[in-house]
Amino acid sequence: MSESLTVVSHSSLERASYITIIAVLFLVSYVGLATPFITILFSCLALHFIGKVFKKPVTVIVFSVLVLLLFYLFAHFLGQAVGALPQAASKSVPIVVEWANAYGFDLPFTNQETLKAFVLDGIRDQLREVAKFAEIFTKESVYVIIAIVAACGIFFTPKLDLGSDSYAIKENAYSVYAQQLCLRFSRFFESFRTVMGAQIVISAVNTLFTGLFVVCLSILGTPLPYSFLIVVITFLCGILPIVGNLISNTIIFSIGLTQSAKLAIVSLLYLIILHKFEYFLNSKIIGGRIKNPMWITLLGLLVGERLMGIPGMILAPVVLNYIKLEGTRIAATPKTGEAV
Repeated sequence: MSESLTVVSHSSLERASYITIIAVLFLVSYVGLATPFITILFSCLALHFIGKVFKKPVTVIVFSVLVLLLFYLFAHFLGQAVGALPQAASKSVPIVVEWANAYGFDLPFTNQETLKAFVLDGIRDQLREVAKFAEIFTKESVYVIIAIVAACGIFFTPKLDLGSDSYAIKENAYSVYAQQLCLRFSRFFESFRTVMGAQIVISAVNTLFTGLFVVCLSILGTPLPYSFLIVVITFLCGILPIVGNLISNTIIFSIGLTQSAKLAIVSLLYLIILHKFEYFLNSKIIGGRIKNPMWITLLGLLVGERLMGIPGMILAPVVLNYIKLEGTRIAATPKTGEAV
């Protein structure tokens, strides 16, 4: 007696793929896997661009060298930051205290020694969290390594269904579902590539002009301290849309203030001029690709930050663009009586 077959429509499997990608994004947020998820996306983006120049095996080797270089630069950046903090505090505390006294603000410290005591009191309250932080940091590092390896695997084998040629039923539910799921994730990556590719270009341009500004100040005899940190922070913050520039600008202005009010004002004027230029740059690079109102992006950043922190802020414009990307490829049912 022949076994009866269950038939599932393509549209049902397509809907299932949409539900799956929504479930994945929810799981990433709920379980706290935003960092490895972001790592996979950035790794796939790097492999995508490197793969345009080299063959796959060479691409992975070049990518691995770049990852090791980034780890080294990140460690160097942390070392520079840790060394710069005491020096920045010794210069900035007197200025901050002077300004606070002038405008009638009460601060919990009045000099570097009282600041140290204030910080130590806070550290004592947080000592219980140190072990937990170390554990989280170790886990995140392992997750990042796993994500990088997974991205290399996706680069080599992007298909989900590797045995499609051996099935008795060619148009089976699993094969069709796997195809639809690959399509969903490829479009999500397309959205990520569009948004983050543009954001990285903008951040790189912003970092270039910031570097030139730092060099010009040095040539004029008024060097801005911690120039390496300023350049790195400018690039890293620039990856965050809208709010990233605000963070880096505040840091640059504050560092300028530690030297003199004149240098802080010069830095502020430079940042204003650069932002006027960035309005044009944003409209050309991002506005022409994404075409989302700024208020939608801002709300998305707020929701993303509450759900996943900084990775959520990175993913927010990507998810918004992905919703538009998928929605514009689905035909809406016409109203009753409306001509098709």
